[in-house]
Amino acid sequence: MSRQYLAWGSADNAHTVDIFSLAVTDKQILSASGAPSLKVHSTTETDFPLVQSIDGAHTLGCHHVVTDFKGARAVTAGFAGELKVWSCEDGYWAADQIATANLANVKVWAIALSGDGQYLAGVSQDGRVGVWDLSADGTQIRDHETKGSFGTCIDLSPDGRFIASGHENGAVYIFNTETGRMPFSLSGIVKPVRAVAFSPGSKILAVAGDSKVIVLYDTSSGEQIANLSGHSAWVLSLSWSSTGEYLLSSSFDGKVKVWSIDSKSCVATHSETEKAVWSVKWLPKNAKSEAFATAGANRSVAFYREATGG
Repeated sequence: MSRQYLAWGSADNAHTVDIFSLAVTDKQILSASGAPSLKVHSTTETDFPLVQSIDGAHTLGCHHVVTDFKGARAVTAGFAGELKVWSCEDGYWAADQIATANLANVKVWAIALSGDGQYLAGVSQDGRVGVWDLSADGTQIRDHETKGSFGTCIDLSPDGRFIASGHENGAVYIFNTETGRMPFSLSGIVKPVRAVAFSPGSKILAVAGDSKVIVLYDTSSGEQIANLSGHSAWVLSLSWSSTGEYLLSSSFDGKVKVWSIDSKSCVATHSETEKAVWSVKWLPKNAKSEAFATAGANRSVAFYREATGG
């Protein structure tokens, strides 16, 4: 059964260059690009106004931004190799100088933040996976070695039990956060991985990249449970809906797809742009309908909502 998502509005030309990463809170969306500023737009008003521009956040631009569930903390990773921590009070973001200083020697590419904002996971260009406790002066509590391939993406499971990393050589690793061990090895996807994402219930790991196929793994066994085929270009980003019923994906050719996990099929495709969509995110569900945001090489943040009868 197909679903329809309607264009809901956009923050046009939010950045002067490609937008590489989005992060959402209950009321805001943060965007990061190849330019020094981070932008914060409100998602509670339908014109999605700019509520804050964090100028000079990263001199050479920023490729990852992540937030905790409450929207109290964010972490950003810049192209100069630096990490910065931000805290939010009354909807306004400010640099957390102490937490940032504690991470001064941490060199990672992709990052993920635990739901409570306490743990930061990162994977480096030489494939090392680490975890840092931000409530304990940024102390590193985990250090995992992989086979040395560039770590392109990382995620922490919502239940806190697993870390998954994806790599340039197509490898995917899952680590148990309690034991620090790999419970099983995953088959990987041969070509570079660009996105890994745990389902809200932490039972499924979605993996995608240059193979153009989204692979779903069972996190209890490591077995492949489905291949979602339909993209004709590299898959760049993945995001799960709050219930875990739908998976959102974006690709290098501008296509955005919504997949039903129940039927293992594509139920909606959007192609508003022919330029790369680097990041997609579901917005927290409100009473009315599901909605999501997309951003990429067209430098704008676009919003879509589910078409409902009401």
